[in-house]
Amino acid sequence: ERSLDLAVGLLGILKAGGAYVPLDPSYPAERLAFMLEDTQSSVVLTEGQCVGRLPAPTGHTVCMDRDWGEIALQPTSNPRCPVTATNLAYVIYTSGSTGRPKGVMIAHRALVNHMAWMRETFHFDANDSVLQKTPISADAAVWEFYAPLLYGGRLVMAPPDAHRDPVKIVRALREHGVTTVQLVPWLFRLLVQEPGITDCVHLKRVFCGGEALPGEAAQRFFERSGARLYNLYGPTETCIDSLSWECQRNVNSAIVPIGRPIANTVAYVLDRHRHPVPVGVSGELYIGGDGLARGYWNRPELTAERFVVDPFAQRRDATTAKMYRTGDSVRYRPDGNIEFLGRLDHQLKLRGFRIEPGEIEAVLVQHADVREAVVLLREDVPGNPRLVAYVIAREREVAAANLRAYLKQRLPETMIPAAFVWLPEFPLTPNAKLDRQALPAPEWRAETTADSPPRNPLEEAIAGIWCELLQLRQVGVHDNFFESGGHSLLAIQMLSSLRDRFRVELSVRDLFEAPTIAELAERISAPLAEDAQHQAPPLTLAPRSIELPLSFAQQRLWFLEEWRPGSALYNIAGGWWLRGVLDVARLRLAFGRLVARHESLRTAFVSEHGRPRQRIAADVAMDVSFNDLSRLAEDDARAQALLQAEELARRGFVLDAAPLLRATLIRVGASTHLLVLAMHHIVADEWLMGVLFRDLARLYAGTGPPLPALPAQYADYALWQRQWLVGEVLDRHFEYWKAKLADLAPLALPTDRPRPPVTSYRGGHHSLRLSAELTAALKRSSQLERVTLYMLLLAAFQCLLARYSGQDDIAVGSPIAGRNRSEFDGLIGFFVNTLVLRTDFSGNPSFREVLSRVRETALDAYAHQELPFEKLVEELNPRRDSSHNPLIPHPSVDALVKQSASCSAPLGGIEPGHENLLSMC
Repeated sequence: ERSLDLAVGLLGILKAGGAYVPLDPSYPAERLAFMLEDTQSSVVLTEGQCVGRLPAPTGHTVCMDRDWGEIALQPTSNPRCPVTATNLAYVIYTSGSTGRPKGVMIAHRALVNHMAWMRETFHFDANDSVLQKTPISADAAVWEFYAPLLYGGRLVMAPPDAHRDPVKIVRALREHGVTTVQLVPWLFRLLVQEPGITDCVHLKRVFCGGEALPGEAAQRFFERSGARLYNLYGPTETCIDSLSWECQRNVNSAIVPIGRPIANTVAYVLDRHRHPVPVGVSGELYIGGDGLARGYWNRPELTAERFVVDPFAQRRDATTAKMYRTGDSVRYRPDGNIEFLGRLDHQLKLRGFRIEPGEIEAVLVQHADVREAVVLLREDVPGNPRLVAYVIAREREVAAANLRAYLKQRLPETMIPAAFVWLPEFPLTPNAKLDRQALPAPEWRAETTADSPPRNPLEEAIAGIWCELLQLRQVGVHDNFFESGGHSLLAIQMLSSLRDRFRVELSVRDLFEAPTIAELAERISAPLAEDAQHQAPPLTLAPRSIELPLSFAQQRLWFLEEWRPGSALYNIAGGWWLRGVLDVARLRLAFGRLVARHESLRTAFVSEHGRPRQRIAADVAMDVSFNDLSRLAEDDARAQALLQAEELARRGFVLDAAPLLRATLIRVGASTHLLVLAMHHIVADEWLMGVLFRDLARLYAGTGPPLPALPAQYADYALWQRQWLVGEVLDRHFEYWKAKLADLAPLALPTDRPRPPVTSYRGGHHSLRLSAELTAALKRSSQLERVTLYMLLLAAFQCLLARYSGQDDIAVGSPIAGRNRSEFDGLIGFFVNTLVLRTDFSGNPSFREVLSRVRETALDAYAHQELPFEKLVEELNPRRDSSHNPLIPHPSVDALVKQSASCSAPLGGIEPGHENLLSMC
C-alpha cells in the first residue's frame, strides 16, 4: 500500500549515497528472495505490514513505521556522500528470457538527465500536482516521486490498486486538483470512458507510455479534456523515457508516433548490419546517450549482447560509447519523427508490463509434469489480449489450476497465463521450426465448472456480465474469474458493470479476495440487503411548473433573514488578485453564462401564503461592476480597493431579488485587478469556490470542450431531500441522533468577562500555521493509529476543551460537504451540513483511547449525515437561550470564517494571486 514512508525512504537512500532496489510486496516470495540474494542488499527498508511478505533478508531490516525510536538516535546532520554521476541510483528488475529476472542498473547521471529534461520540457513548478500511482517496481514510478519534490510541486499518493482502477484515478484527479498523471494505454482507454474525466479541470498534461497508444483513444481524450497528451517511449534500460511526442488535436492517425529523442539522447534506426535505413523503411531502434543504463546486474554476457559499441559517437576517442538494442521495429517519418511498428523478437508488452515469454516457459518446464512449453499473446477477442501457455506433458496432463498455482508461487500476477492448452506435439514449419501461427486457439470454456449454474437472480446477473467479458457461453458459480481467462483489465470492466448495475463499490482487491460468482454475490448482497430499505431514491428532475420548496438548510436561513432582514451575517465573500492581461468584456460574458448555467444563481425566495418557495428566473442580468483605480499610486490604489471590497462584503441582500451574487472588478494597475465576490449563504456554501472558478475559467477561456450539461439543479435536490427524509427514513436517523445527543450540556469555558445575555456575533478568528515537521509527525501518528488527520486534530481539540472546561462530555460541531452523490459535485448550492461529534472523557482515558472514541463517533456520524442539522434542531427542540446557539455553535456561520482559497483555476492567461483578502460572514 502506498505510504509517504516510501517517498521518504527513496530520498533517504539517495541522500545517504546508496542505490535502491524496489521490492513489490505483491511479488511471489521466491522472486523476492532471488532479488535479495542476487543484489546481496545490506539493508531492507520496509514497513511493518510488509515484513511478513518478505523472505528472510540477509542484511539489516528497518521498519519506517515502527523503528522511529532507533531512527531518532541517528545524527541529523547531512551525511558525507562521495557519490558521482556514474554511481548507481537504482536497480530495477525486469522480465528475463532465461527464466530469471534481470536487474537494470541506472546511474545518477541518467536519472538527473531525465529529470532535467522533464523540467525544461513540461515546465513543472510549484503549481503542479503529480499523481503517484505506478507500482514502485516499474520505472515510471521514479519520476512520479521526484518531479513534484524537485520542483516544489505537490506529490499526491494514489490509493492502493489505483494503477488498475480508473474510477479511483478520476476521483484522485478531481479531489486533489492533480495537474499531471501518467497512464499505460490500456488504462488510458478506460479512463477516457469515465464520466468524471470531464470534471478534472486542473489536469494539464497526461503522459502515456509502456505500449503502443491507439490514435482513436487519443482523439477521444481530446473530445473530453482540455489537457495536453504526450506519447512517451523508453525501455527501462534507457532510464524511463527516451523519445517523446506531443499528440495533436484533430489529427486522426491509427499510429501515434513515439517522436524524437529527449535531451542528451540519440536514436538510430538500423538494419541487421547496423547500417542506417532510409526514411519510411523499417529497422531496429538503437538508443544511446546520457540516459543509458550501465548494463545488467551480474549479467556480463547479456550486457554485452544488448549494450553494443556506438559507431556513430560524436567524440572519435569515445570507443567506449554504447547504444542499447531495443529489439523494437520502427521507421522514420518524413518529418523526422519515429513510429513504432512492433517487436523483432518474442518479447511482449501486456497492459504496460514488459514480459519475456522465455521466462514463463523456463519456469513451466521446471514443473514435474511439463516437458516443453511455449507462451504467446493471443487476441482472439479484439481489444482483449491474453497470455496463453501451450504445454506438452511428460507423462500425464494436470489441471490448469495446478499449473496456475505453481506459477503464482514464482511469477508476478501479470505473467500468469489466462489459459493452458495441452498438446501432444507442437506444430512445425517445413524447416522444422515452431509454427506459432498454427497453435490452436484455446477453448476458454474448457476450464469452467458450468455444472454449478447460478442459483438466484443476483448470481445470474453476475454470470451474464462474466460471460460477456470472458466470451464464454456459460459459467459456474464456483468458477474462478482469473482461471476462466480474466485479468486486471477485464476485472476493472467487470467492477464498472457491477457498480452501474447494483450501485455497489467494489475494488480490484475485492475481486482477488472473492474471485468466484458465489463469493462476489455474498459481497454484493450484504450492502444491498442493508441499504434496500433505507437507500435514497434516485434523483429525478422536478418540473418547474410546480411549487419548489426550500431545502431544510435554506428554510432556516430564510426564517433568520425574515427576523433580521438585510443583515450581512450570512454573506459569503472573498477577494482574489488577478495578474495578467484581462479582457473585462469577456469576463462579464463569462459571468453571464455562469448564471445561466446554475439555477441557484437565478433563484429568488418569496413568500406565498406564509410559506417560502423558490422562484427561478429564466434569465437574470448579471452585472459585474468595474472600478478603475489605476490612476492612483499603487499603494493608494490597493488600499482603496480593499476598502471597497470590505464594503461590498458587508452589504446585505434582499432574498426576493435575484441574483444573490455580486461581483466587482477593481483595476489597481495595468495588469493587476482585484475580483471581489459576495453572495448569500442561502444559494451557496464554501464548496462553491471550486465549482465557480472551475466553470468561470472554462467559460472565460472559451477553449477546449464545452462544459458538460449539469445532471440536475439545486431545486431538484431540495425537492428530493424533502420527499426522501420522511417517515421511517427520517425516524431512523433521528433516533440515532436523539440517543447520541441525550442530556447534552452546553460547554462552559472560563472567560475573562460574563457571557452577554444576547449573542452579539462580534467575534473573530485566529489562524495557526503548523510547521512542516509537526505536520509530518501528525500525519505519521494518524497512520499508525489508523485514523484520519482530521480525527487526530479533532481529538486534540476536544482534549483541550475538556482540560479548560473541566467537563468530561465534549461536543463539537463540524461542517461536512453534504455532497454524497455524484450529481451534486458540480452544483452551486447550499449543501453543507453540520455533524455534532460528541466524545466521552470519563474514566480519565489515555489519548490513544480518546482517539479510538473519536474515530468511532466520527464514523457513526458519517453514516447518519443525511439528517440536516436544521431538522435535528427542529425535532429535538432544545431549550432556547439567546446567549447560546442550540446544541453547538452552528458552523453554517462558523465554518465560513475559514480562509477562502485563492482562485483555483486561472482565467485564461490570468495567474491567480496568493493573497487572501476577505473571509467573512
